[in-house]
Amino acid sequence: MARRMGFVFISGLAGMALFVRSEEGSQWEFLLMGFAIGAALGGLVLVVEYALHRASFGAIIGATTGLAVGLLLTGLIEWVGSAVFDVEAFLFHVGGLVFLLGLPYLGITLGARFGNEQLGGPVRPSELPVSDSKKILDTSVIIDGRVADLCETGFLEGTFLVPQFILHELQHIADSSDSLKRARGRRGLDVLHKIQKMVDIDVRIIDDDFPNVKEVDSKLVVLAKKVGAKVITNDLNLNKVAELQGVRVLNINELCNALRPVVLPGEAIRVFVLKEGKEAGQGVAYLDDGTMIVVDNAKRQIGRNVDVIVTSVLQTTAGRMIFTRLKEEAEVKEEVQVARG
Repeated sequence: MARRMGFVFISGLAGMALFVRSEEGSQWEFLLMGFAIGAALGGLVLVVEYALHRASFGAIIGATTGLAVGLLLTGLIEWVGSAVFDVEAFLFHVGGLVFLLGLPYLGITLGARFGNEQLGGPVRPSELPVSDSKKILDTSVIIDGRVADLCETGFLEGTFLVPQFILHELQHIADSSDSLKRARGRRGLDVLHKIQKMVDIDVRIIDDDFPNVKEVDSKLVVLAKKVGAKVITNDLNLNKVAELQGVRVLNINELCNALRPVVLPGEAIRVFVLKEGKEAGQGVAYLDDGTMIVVDNAKRQIGRNVDVIVTSVLQTTAGRMIFTRLKEEAEVKEEVQVARG
């Protein structure tokens, strides 16, 4: 920033120097005018520099070619106009200004568009602008690891904020004497390291802390409100607390639930009865995505694949449960109802 401000200031001084050399150079109003013109031109150069950084190679080539063609057409029109009108009158005529300003501009615009379409080629992920949307990762979602998979697929991008107190909690878990906790903590650190290497993700470690707030979840909510960020979590309690305080939450579990295949009442599916259910005679099975299926009167079918009919689906924030009955029993019941009818 200081370098650019210095360039604008030097450009202004150069403009003053040009007016000093003129016959009217001793007058302050001319010196100020020279400084303003020089500074304005310096600012224009910086604008062009910014545009060139964001433009593709094809757009630059196309815009340069278009500018050259526009200036050539402007020169031809000026030459034809000067043959018919007085040169000075033509240059300051409204129609003349339209040509002098409009043709180069149209040349740049059309040339840049053509060059970008024909020569620019596909944009690499590293050339895409990074989203300004800030997201805060909590401990549970880091250890879970699925957030890294979502980042790899491109569904999550932008700036990820990781507070120091979250890192300290991860380190404390990784140093635990309990082997299971220690493995979970190390997994969380590995997940963070993996996300840091991704092109579309900007991971920032921030030092903001709130000594007066004891709970880590509460600190996350306060931090999210302070910086205007969303919280990524799979903790149901943190989800509820954050939403109550007006903080937007991206819950990984809710996303997974939304992506699970739809099962409707009356649909027949085949499942493997894994264990006994809570109620008498019930069996429990699971879909490939982990959805629990309760099968009535299937206790004797434990360890077998059976065909079942869906009777109802219960959806909660914690997950989804599917209630079914054995297909044989459902068919028998249906036949009885038909016979009675």
